[in-house]
Amino acid sequence: MTSSSQTTQRPRSVPCPVCGCEVVWSEESPCRPFCSARCKGVDLGAWASGEYRVQATEKSEPGQESE
Repeated sequence: MTSSSQTTQRPRSVPCPVCGCEVVWSEESPCRPFCSARCKGVDLGAWASGEYRVQATEKSEPGQESE
């Protein structure tokens, strides 16, 4: 007989942002959230080449009214 406090929980898994492969979110997955060092490198290369961009708003100069 097992009590509810002794039940084992399945480790959480997330999809790899590059290939979509399921990755277990634990210390056994050192490249998390990526499935492998290759996918981690592909993502880094995308950032370095400007493929990913963070959207920003332009700030107006002091004294100028915004439209």
